[in-house]
Amino acid sequence: MSDGPARILLVDDEQSIQKLLTYPLRKDGYEVVSAHDGREALDIYKKGDFDLVVLDIMLPKLDGIEVCRRLRAESEVPIIMLTARDDESDTVIGLEMGADDYITKPFSLREFRSRVKATLRRAQIAGGNSGDGTRPAAQRIVAGDLVIDSERREVTLRGEPVKLTYVEFEILANLASRPGVVMAREKILEHVWGDSEYRDPRTIDVHIRHIREKIETEPRNPEYLLTARGTGYRFRDIE
Repeated sequence: MSDGPARILLVDDEQSIQKLLTYPLRKDGYEVVSAHDGREALDIYKKGDFDLVVLDIMLPKLDGIEVCRRLRAESEVPIIMLTARDDESDTVIGLEMGADDYITKPFSLREFRSRVKATLRRAQIAGGNSGDGTRPAAQRIVAGDLVIDSERREVTLRGEPVKLTYVEFEILANLASRPGVVMAREKILEHVWGDSEYRDPRTIDVHIRHIREKIETEPRNPEYLLTARGTGYRFRDIE
């Protein structure tokens, strides 16, 4: 996070949407930079220092999913994707590419502002600054070769660091803090995003798959993150 006002790159090809979203963001004290197509978004991002990218999926020249993929390949900047309500497959693909959150159209400005604030807040915490000089409570979980350090927000597997996004870390740490306890998808959503409203519970399935690919020897036969069929997920029992 930058020291001054958070800088937000707003990417949408519709001028009306740009105006509609820019005004409340600036009113909240953020600096907003606009891009109107995918290529312009990547060019602007490379020249600036941004704390958040708000990215529409349907963009000319380069669609939002490809922009998200390229951004995530070189940066951990938080990304919120804007999707149409009937574009469920695009939403899932966006999450697969590394988006942190998504908002389905149409949405209220109140919801939009709330999501932006929450995403920036999570990024601030992940960077070690909660805004009041405190850090998360220390907690170190050891399960076989896997170590989860909540204070440092680090995960290691067989002594090697595992690179997780903020959302992935929160899901893993939350499940691991209650070994053997089944958590419903809605409860996991509430822990990470503060609520489960407007979000498809299957979003969690995408993130769980990503985590398994990073920590499991055989993702299809997981050792750590286990499925409770029809309910949710649980972390393995710790001896």
